Amino acid sequence: MTTGTGTPSAPPLLVACALGIERLALRGGTHGGAAGPVTVLRTGMGPQAADLAVTRALRDTGMLDAAVIATGFCAGLAPGMHPGDLVVADRTRDHLGHTDCSGVELLAKELARAVPSRVIHTGTLMGSDHVVRGAERAALHAGGAIAVDMESAATLRSAVRTGPRPVAAVRVVVDAPEHELVRIGTLRGGISAFRVLRTVLPAFVEWHRSLLLPRR
Repeated sequence: MTTGTGTPSAPPLLVACALGIERLALRGGTHGGAAGPVTVLRTGMGPQAADLAVTRALRDTGMLDAAVIATGFCAGLAPGMHPGDLVVADRTRDHLGHTDCSGVELLAKELARAVPSRVIHTGTLMGSDHVVRGAERAALHAGGAIAVDMESAATLRSAVRTGPRPVAAVRVVVDAPEHELVRIGTLRGGISAFRVLRTVLPAFVEWHRSLLLPRR
């Protein structure tokens, strides 16, 4: 789904999420002044679905040089995290390896401007093929990850595999060690995360635009 168009010659921005509720939240965001076309792609749930959907999207001739951001909800791993906190990955990692992210400090700065009331955490975002709870969550945190989701690692790996491009991952914490959530949208934590996700698209647009500026 294409949500906006900027200068035709500028590279596009692909924003990938897994769930319909995530896409709904992102559609509520604004992207005025985007440097290039902005497309929100629903990949489906899980790493395999993300891999297939992103690879297919980037094979389109109009998307060959697209920047890619993986976004949506995640589970926080660090004690003290709360629903609605933001996670900006400096790298994504899973059992297949890791992918370094582009413009991490810039993206965190733009998110702080867009959502000044929310805590922003920066660190490793872990990929899993299943919902992580309890002891497994603690083990991932002990291994250096601050959050976990099912699609970001696969999304960014697929993106860089198809060609060099800026990549990033931003997730909104929907549950955390002290705030485990059973079902998104039915409890206060899910509603809070949804509202935060509605606000992030302008920060993504500014990150993309800044990466395209000539370096001095």
